[in-house]
Amino acid sequence: MEKNQHRYHCQVLTFVAVAFLLGCNEFLVVGVTSNIAQTYQASLSAVGTLVTVFALTYVLATPLITTLTSRWPRFRVLIAAMVVFLVGNTMTAFAPSLPWLFVSRVITAMVAGVIISLILVYGSIVAPPAKRPMLVAITYSGYNIATIVGVPLGTMITNLSNWQVSFIIISILTVLVTVALFAVLPHHTPQSRSSVGHQLTLLSDWRVICGVVIVVATYAAQYSFYTFIRPLLVNTLGFSRSEFNWILSVIGIMFIIGNFCAGWVAGRYQTQKMPVIETATLVLLLLMTPSFQQPWLGVVVISLVCLLLGMPSSILQVMFLNVATGEYPSALNLASSLDPLCTNVGVMVGSLTISFAV
Repeated sequence: MEKNQHRYHCQVLTFVAVAFLLGCNEFLVVGVTSNIAQTYQASLSAVGTLVTVFALTYVLATPLITTLTSRWPRFRVLIAAMVVFLVGNTMTAFAPSLPWLFVSRVITAMVAGVIISLILVYGSIVAPPAKRPMLVAITYSGYNIATIVGVPLGTMITNLSNWQVSFIIISILTVLVTVALFAVLPHHTPQSRSSVGHQLTLLSDWRVICGVVIVVATYAAQYSFYTFIRPLLVNTLGFSRSEFNWILSVIGIMFIIGNFCAGWVAGRYQTQKMPVIETATLVLLLLMTPSFQQPWLGVVVISLVCLLLGMPSSILQVMFLNVATGEYPSALNLASSLDPLCTNVGVMVGSLTISFAV
């Protein structure tokens, strides 16, 4: 029993590490937007489009690859995706021009959604139903740890050296995490095989449709301001670079608190509290612009918004997995990809909107 518990804890830590790497790769671009623009002598809006391109590729590739590879052994698909991610991230570090940087971001985006989807599937396999909500929340906390530790540390490394070094470090960590996945995950798991059309019946379920709309709207709202969080905090609100790093860490902590609150809410209330969460988020978003008249008040409002924005993903991803497990078992891989997929639809909508507005 103790051996199984130890293995389970190692699996959970590895899931968090995977999410951390994916988060660093995706979010670090936001933290070093200005530096990338200087490197390639490009405008902020052009570099900001990297976020949109990443999200668009993620949205198009994730459901396609996840569904088409559902007949293949999960473990092999996961390891292959990690290798492709390693190649794409390393290309980002050594991109000689902005077009090559775009190519590298497309490569990593093609497999990022597949990786986190398979990690969530493995989570539903190794965790009993009672532990599933908190496991999803803990796994997603890896993204928030990336915001708290990875992005500020990457920004600090950028200030001391250059932004490419940060991506080289991510590549090194990717090799280590891939080895850990090979060691702690079961190499063979039961899989229900069916046609693509049969898997897509999951998307006709009204609970899934409502969840998809909520996740897209939530992340569109977040990335309408988070895409240019550094110019917002430094140029608009007037904080220094060192203050920016601390504020970004606080925002990440608020996301983590939101995640763990979501695990508790999902385990106790399932989706019943979603109307309260979304209403509170809307009120704070409406107060955001007026709060910018006072810099620290603006930071408080942004932090509270991020706490609330950290909740819907975990709650709704648990719902997607539970619906698939109970009624659409052959669509489990697709269900695991829905939250990451819808997240990036929202990211694409929010970042594209604000890029045109800059």
